[in-house]
Amino acid sequence: MSNLTQKFEHLFKVISSSNFLNKESLGGEIPFFISAYDCKEEIACRDEIRLLIRKLEDNGVHVLELNLYSLTCEILEDKGGMERMFKVEQAKPKDKFLNALQSSLNMHQVLMPLIKEKIKAANAKVYFLTGIGLVFPFIRSHNVLNNLQNIAKEAPTVAFFPGDYNGHTLNLFGMLKDDNYYRAFNMDKIEAKL
Repeated sequence: MSNLTQKFEHLFKVISSSNFLNKESLGGEIPFFISAYDCKEEIACRDEIRLLIRKLEDNGVHVLELNLYSLTCEILEDKGGMERMFKVEQAKPKDKFLNALQSSLNMHQVLMPLIKEKIKAANAKVYFLTGIGLVFPFIRSHNVLNNLQNIAKEAPTVAFFPGDYNGHTLNLFGMLKDDNYYRAFNMDKIEAKL
């Protein structure tokens, strides 16, 4: 059994437990969890996430996957389409294009309201935040997590993070230190309680 397979077996045991789903043993903290993985295993991890969702659903645990890349594409399609954005990218310098893209994906006015709408419609028992590495650098994981804590209160949120998380610092791809983020539990350190 590979390390990744073991990791996802552990995730299933933890996430499917009533202790986790009922947000017990959090000591008053928000129900945010980070499951870091080696970015070299991105493709295999995506497959494991799909399998985990299916296994949880088969066991009565409804999961809402919030894939930041898919949400970004949805927003850009609504704002004139991807082809339009490709033309903007070709016509503008990189810094101007990044600003235009970030403006289209405005955290407070666009992205968070869309996520809030999806959470409200889903009635899920757990939220999975995926696609974090795919949207770097125009969406930063610590910004999403900081803003999501005001929206995702009804169920635990598990962010699948391509890099390292030591309980204090997010290190994207194992190379890019992001701002400190102290308000999430490390999924690797949680014991499965059934």
